[in-house]
Amino acid sequence: MTTRREFLTLTAAALAAQAAGLKAATSAADRPLDILFLGGTGFLGPHQIRYALSRGHRVSMFNRGSNAGMFGEAVEELVGNRDSKIDAGLSALEGERRWDVVVDNSGYVPRHVRDSVELLKGRFGRYIYISTVAVYDFDAGTVFPEDARLAELDDPAVEEVTGATYGPLKAACDRLVQEILGESATVVRPTYVVGPGDHTDRFTYWVDRVHRGGDVLAPGGPDRVAQWVDARDLCPWVVTLAENDTPGVFNAAGPASRVTRDGLMWGLRALTDRPVDFYWPSNELLAELEISQPMMNPGEESLVFENAASMKAGLRYRSLADTATSTLEWWQAQSEERRSNPRRWPDAEKVQAAISRLKKESG
Repeated sequence: MTTRREFLTLTAAALAAQAAGLKAATSAADRPLDILFLGGTGFLGPHQIRYALSRGHRVSMFNRGSNAGMFGEAVEELVGNRDSKIDAGLSALEGERRWDVVVDNSGYVPRHVRDSVELLKGRFGRYIYISTVAVYDFDAGTVFPEDARLAELDDPAVEEVTGATYGPLKAACDRLVQEILGESATVVRPTYVVGPGDHTDRFTYWVDRVHRGGDVLAPGGPDRVAQWVDARDLCPWVVTLAENDTPGVFNAAGPASRVTRDGLMWGLRALTDRPVDFYWPSNELLAELEISQPMMNPGEESLVFENAASMKAGLRYRSLADTATSTLEWWQAQSEERRSNPRRWPDAEKVQAAISRLKKESG
């Protein structure tokens, strides 16, 4: 497990070299595929589609028509709705047309996923469902291999996606894809997906805040494991699974070696030239001041999602230096209006109150 001491032994030059890393030019796939993406204009879809195009695959995209034309004439756009009761529903996917692979990025409600799978069944070779590690039953343990128990919906009729229902709904979708399709199904369960373009601003908060220096309220539970996956690693790998016709269930949860929250913070500190002082709050203080920290759920125990299967299947997790540097560069290139309105960052006054309390207690 990477520790503060190990991070600090890395020189700035070495970290910069990691971040800069030369990327090999993308080569054409041995066999062009017809790939249908369900969804494709959010965070993950564009990374997947651009990589698929660079490999020479023929791409169709089904969504509600948002951001029409973002790929020009390179992508066939099929307009409809995952909910068959809304507008044209799935009618654009009806008929006898076949695709080699379907990549489902937008399945959140079991009814929607079941309708899509049953409509398309027999007209594709492989169905790749993008699930989430939130599908696991967190009351069942703290270490989660791919065969760990999944969460259950309290009410199977529920379709509203909320913080409480998101995981169980995705678990129900996850199950039915495997039950209906068997060996034709591939399920990918990412943890926090980060990197340039991340519209959730979760990882971005920590990168930006540490880079700015000064007094930083670090995450609660410094010894807890932190896991993430860069979209620039995850999304090309999904296309690789399609090319290799790889079945199975995979936790996409990096980095390659376990890192604690403490190690993550010191790793980010190594990338800034400004003085940084960390203040480590207790879970009780965070609760008292009602501070919610992005990516850092409260609690006493680490949740660890095993990643050996994904690495065996070819997923490579890039360095923290690369992900953090690229995320910061992307964030700093955003408009002032966008950077002034980040999503779900902690209240600055509450954070300062916590730091003041911790300074007083230590001094």
